[in-house]
Amino acid sequence: MKKYLIIRLSSLGDIVHAIPAFAALRRREPEARISWVVEPKGREILNLVDGLDEVIVVGGQGWRKKLRNRDRVALDFQGLLKSAWIGRLSGARQRLGFGPGNLREPAARWFYTEKAAPLSEDDHVIFKNLKLLELLGYEENLVRFPLIIPEKISRSVENRLAETGRKHDQRPVLFNVGAAWPTKRWFPERWVETLRRLDRSGIFPALLWGNEEERRIAEAVGRAADVPLLPFFSVGETFALLKSAALLVSGDTFALQAAGAVGLPAVAIFGPTYPRRNGPFTPKDRVVYHELPCGRCYRRSCPNPKCLDAVTADEVSRAIKDALNHREK
Repeated sequence: MKKYLIIRLSSLGDIVHAIPAFAALRRREPEARISWVVEPKGREILNLVDGLDEVIVVGGQGWRKKLRNRDRVALDFQGLLKSAWIGRLSGARQRLGFGPGNLREPAARWFYTEKAAPLSEDDHVIFKNLKLLELLGYEENLVRFPLIIPEKISRSVENRLAETGRKHDQRPVLFNVGAAWPTKRWFPERWVETLRRLDRSGIFPALLWGNEEERRIAEAVGRAADVPLLPFFSVGETFALLKSAALLVSGDTFALQAAGAVGLPAVAIFGPTYPRRNGPFTPKDRVVYHELPCGRCYRRSCPNPKCLDAVTADEVSRAIKDALNHREK
């Protein structure tokens, strides 16, 4: 029996974008034993992935012992020195990774026994991950997210939505105003302007958040636009919430990637990151983005974020209306 070790430690959105590569490998090798090593925050995502044999949590009890197996093939989808070192620590004799032009830390290549051919960084990261499987002889383009959300979680989310005032016949339209990077956060006043323009007939607009800083931003936006703030949802609950919704409006963050995984249409607001590489990827999605000379910088701080300033409330409002109308057809 063949054995594989997938290495994608973080972040949450990037873990989601690696799931189709796992799904493709599982489809090709249904009898193989496939393990995935991840940092603690990512475990809750992997608990939802159907067909995964083992989750090894970095820093967990006995994780190094679980990691070690010379007969496994290690696939590093992260491309950092840390992730490459974990592949080496596993003892796997065959360690696959990207070439130096596709690594965030090019020195990681010295830990690999085989490297992928050079890839375009303009293509979506999902397809970049699928390309790594070519080192195993598999050419794959099918994007699948084999997620199973327990009914208990879905029922809990429905009950908590009802407590916020949502009626049973209203489909939630979720607005995720936060992001880990300040440069990915659209301006609060423009969220307010967009929400005030929203036609609320038949829908339940609500604000989604993930940490205390995002909660404070969402609270201020909600007060100004008279839109309810949702309670905190865990990672698993967020997937269930998104699956029950009509639309997500969000910047480039975990909620956006999770929406794609459960098939929820999205309106995506992009600034310093490139939507073709990181954004939603189906015809039902809408992206609001302006290509500027300083764009695609991937900077986490910027004194003058022109890329976000170029995105207007009018553009986002039109994209929301178009996405909702498209869904109803």
